[in-house]
Amino acid sequence: MPKWRCKQKLSRDVLSINDRDFLNSPPVKTVRFGGNVAEMLVKYKRGDCTDYELLKHQLGDPEIKDAQIINWLQEIRSCVTQLTKEHEQLIYTILRLQWVGRSQAVVEEYLAFLSNLVTAQTVYLCACLKMVVSHFTPSICASFSLCYQEYELISHYPHSHIVQILYLEPCKYLLPSFSTSRFLMPILQENFPFVQKSSRTLECYVHNLLRVTVYIPSIRGEVLEVIIGKMLKLDVSVSRADIEEAEEKMEQNQGAEELNEEGLFEMVMDEDVVADQPSRTAVMGHPVAERLDVLMAVMMAYIKDICFVNGRALAQTKELLRHLLCVFDKLILPTHASYHVQYTIFYLCSFRLALAEAFLDHLWKILQSPSQPAVLRQAAAGFMGSFLARAKFIPVLTVRACMDLLLSWIHHYIDGHDSSGRQACCDISLHGPFYSACQAIFYTLIFRHRAILEGNMKKGLEYLQNMNLERVVLCQLNPLKVCLPSVTTKFAAITRKYQVVFCYTIIERNNRNVLPMVRSTAGGDCVTTNTNPLDSYFPFDPYLLKRSGQLIEPLYQVWEEPVDMELLPAKKRHQVRRHMLLNMALMRN
Repeated sequence: MPKWRCKQKLSRDVLSINDRDFLNSPPVKTVRFGGNVAEMLVKYKRGDCTDYELLKHQLGDPEIKDAQIINWLQEIRSCVTQLTKEHEQLIYTILRLQWVGRSQAVVEEYLAFLSNLVTAQTVYLCACLKMVVSHFTPSICASFSLCYQEYELISHYPHSHIVQILYLEPCKYLLPSFSTSRFLMPILQENFPFVQKSSRTLECYVHNLLRVTVYIPSIRGEVLEVIIGKMLKLDVSVSRADIEEAEEKMEQNQGAEELNEEGLFEMVMDEDVVADQPSRTAVMGHPVAERLDVLMAVMMAYIKDICFVNGRALAQTKELLRHLLCVFDKLILPTHASYHVQYTIFYLCSFRLALAEAFLDHLWKILQSPSQPAVLRQAAAGFMGSFLARAKFIPVLTVRACMDLLLSWIHHYIDGHDSSGRQACCDISLHGPFYSACQAIFYTLIFRHRAILEGNMKKGLEYLQNMNLERVVLCQLNPLKVCLPSVTTKFAAITRKYQVVFCYTIIERNNRNVLPMVRSTAGGDCVTTNTNPLDSYFPFDPYLLKRSGQLIEPLYQVWEEPVDMELLPAKKRHQVRRHMLLNMALMRN
């Protein structure tokens, strides 16, 4: 993957026309109609279209020679001021000309023609940009049988031409930074390949889109929104279960193939086969997951190259986070059950603690804001808890600071509910953000309690006791009733172990309660159903993609089941129940 940084100055990107040797010694003309292009245009204006149509036919010939293309383009360039809107058929024929993959002389002459055309006739600006963007994918070069490395080399030309357009007269006045997106962004969006295209096609297009943001940084936010929107469609179209099932089948098939090969004969693997093995093991079994994995790898490479030069962090890092947070608010946060795309922010935040704190602060502001929809506040709490629990790079001090903010808000919420005098009602539709915040605390404590306690056990226990979790658990809103059962169970085991709060009496009481009854729309008897929306998903659940997952793995906190986390033995439940009843009596007093 090439670097995203501009390694040369802009003046080097703009092709120099005066230094071309082929202009000083033009090629010998091939067989063609008599006269020149200037005469042909005069005849066309008088109504004689014979030579005009012949020129279009010759330019559209797929077997046209390089020398002939150069000759035609040189003549057409000399008459470019005459190519007004009435000659758009000729222009579109030239724009369809297969120039990528030909000789350097053809490429340079073609780009020079495009520059002259856009300068003289701005009416063709969008058409030229569309043609250039069409070369962002390798499909246009399929007839040349280009390998990936060759395509990466020639893909420089479209970007070079876009740079030329931006710095030509009068285009630099027509395309100032604030209006570039008005012309270019619709074209970039319309040409985005269908998400079911091959991984290579999607990779090349996304790679080239991101390259555009290097020399046109004003459209970075819009480009990221387009790319992440497409990636989200892939992400939500396949479930975790489907990906895991496909991986299991692929492993079984590979194991069977290896067994058959060993049974037939022994073979000595050459260096090429050995070198190819890691790439084979990195391929995803599910085709949708494979496309998403490739795009996630491209995005993460882009993020790293934008943020670092020679191992040193750049000021652009904060700007990139700002753009990603805008996309996060617009696309990722409202999307339910996306499993991988949000790891772009996870990866970026791992570079510096200040970035992670900025992300947490952003989530905190959404959670506590009454003007935000409840569903987004709940999602923000889920992101906050999952991020604190899973990100290895977040220190304990930051975890404690965030838990303090959450607990302060939770206790304030309980105070407001108690002072209202209203009857307690365990209603998620009314108190969804509160329950999500409680679950975020429980989930974070499950993963981070060891880090809190390992430095200084005495101070750690004192901190856990000062959290006043007992009041949260015993409050009339009863958060243990609506939180995810697996979270509730592990939280109860941890708090019992350290004697912070005893939850089993409340859990047993909640289990005895009858689940809500709803009547089937098809008629018949009532059926019980669990309508709890909090057992949804944690945004930073384990990452399943292989290539991009290599970058996430060292940053990720996996769950390790402690050996001393078994449920409370039955013979001790009576003692715990007595202790809980005593605590409840003390709180009532």
